[in-house]
Amino acid sequence: MVRVKRGTVQRRKHNKVLKAAKGYRGSRNNLYRQAKNAVAKAGMHAYRHRRTRKREFRRLWIARINAAVRAEGLSYSSFMNKLAEKGIALNRKMLSELAIHEPAVFKAIIEDVK
Repeated sequence: MVRVKRGTVQRRKHNKVLKAAKGYRGSRNNLYRQAKNAVAKAGMHAYRHRRTRKREFRRLWIARINAAVRAEGLSYSSFMNKLAEKGIALNRKMLSELAIHEPAVFKAIIEDVK
């Protein structure tokens, strides 16, 4: 059997992990074993939170729309129902942006819905 020396392959693998762990605190950024665990856990969190982020933004948009609509004397659910009945196809993200940056346009949409 031929002796296998993994010098360059192993060094490349370690450097890849250590580069990914750059900026981590303590020994997690320069000791391979700790860095490997930290990078694995960071990857799990990143995977999970890419999905959670979508839910959190939707909740934020709904809260903003609700606040803007209640100032006009409607509830969020009745507003969204009336939007659907009128056939106005604006998503929650755009409605919340209008409520923040273009209050006059948002008020016009509410008047149209009423």
